[in-house]
Amino acid sequence: MVKKDIDSFINRQAPQFCLPDGGGKEVCLEVFRGKWVVLYFYPKDNTPGCTLEAVTFSAALEQFAELGAQVIGVSGDSPASHQRFAEKHNLTVVLLSDIDHHVLDAYGAWKPKIMFGKEVFGIERDTFLISPVGTIVEVWRKVTVKGHVEAVKSSLISRSGMG
Repeated sequence: MVKKDIDSFINRQAPQFCLPDGGGKEVCLEVFRGKWVVLYFYPKDNTPGCTLEAVTFSAALEQFAELGAQVIGVSGDSPASHQRFAEKHNLTVVLLSDIDHHVLDAYGAWKPKIMFGKEVFGIERDTFLISPVGTIVEVWRKVTVKGHVEAVKSSLISRSGMG
């Protein structure tokens, strides 16, 4: 695993991927070319912070769409887990499953963490703003959920010239 910091991503092409959604349908990043993409990585379905983040992104989905943006959440949970998570919390955001952590690793969100004094690998809560031409223009690492959706929206408004 290579350390992937923010500077190594800015103005670079976003790593391409295809992952299954909650229904098992494969969704590829390239189909959103021409739109802004808010790609967020989160640790686990149905945990307090991850639920708040997904609910908040879902509540703002229409505003993101008006700005020409698609919001996509990715975790290591299974498609079935995503389906249950979405149904339980009435989520409308696209949730994709990266069970093998290949995409999480490509974006530097799969990293060593210290848990109970031991080093384990886990998912860091990170968000990437990808331009319509497929380049990463902003990265938020170790996201704090409260206020994050508004920060992403503000960045998108200033970058897209809308609002």
